[in-house]
Amino acid sequence: LERYLQLAAEGNIRIANTTTPAQYFHLLRRHARIATQRPLIIMTPKQLLRLPQAASALADMAEGTRFHPVLAEPGVEDENVTRLVLCTGKIYYDLIGHTDRASHVGLAVGRVELLYPFPEGQILELIGKYPNLKEIAWVQEEPRNMGAWKVMSRRMPELLPEGVELTYIGRQGRASTGEGYSGAHMLEQERIVLTALTPGT
Repeated sequence: LERYLQLAAEGNIRIANTTTPAQYFHLLRRHARIATQRPLIIMTPKQLLRLPQAASALADMAEGTRFHPVLAEPGVEDENVTRLVLCTGKIYYDLIGHTDRASHVGLAVGRVELLYPFPEGQILELIGKYPNLKEIAWVQEEPRNMGAWKVMSRRMPELLPEGVELTYIGRQGRASTGEGYSGAHMLEQERIVLTALTPGT
């Protein structure tokens, strides 16, 4: 992903990490209608192919629906939200599907579906939904020196409300993308999710 984002900065391409079939469908349809063709890179993890929560109704792909560069978590009382967790890709389902999620009523999880071009306006619109926001965290399962954090750490500070800081939650920087065996991976993934769900961490 980091290499793709570097290529995006050098040229006119699009990079997305969609989390539902409807988003994937509308993104491809929109891309096909662009008069000036440009490369489109989409992250498609295999886990989402088997995940029941990552499904779309036929109505979500009908006329009148469209691709959304940023998605807010449904069913959240906007006035109660004090902590906004931003992420991209399949870690969203780890966050909302965790057993501790329901106990954190002051939390909202936002999905950044389009990574480049950077959806500044849509992120500002998402932040504006929560009038009592006190903290924003970027969460990713990739190591700190990989994934989308390098872009977010540069672009997000200028969008933050006064008095709100951006924090990073994820793996520490490393040369490898993973721990090397599944047990260690699951423990680290659980730590990341619990940290993201806990206010003030």
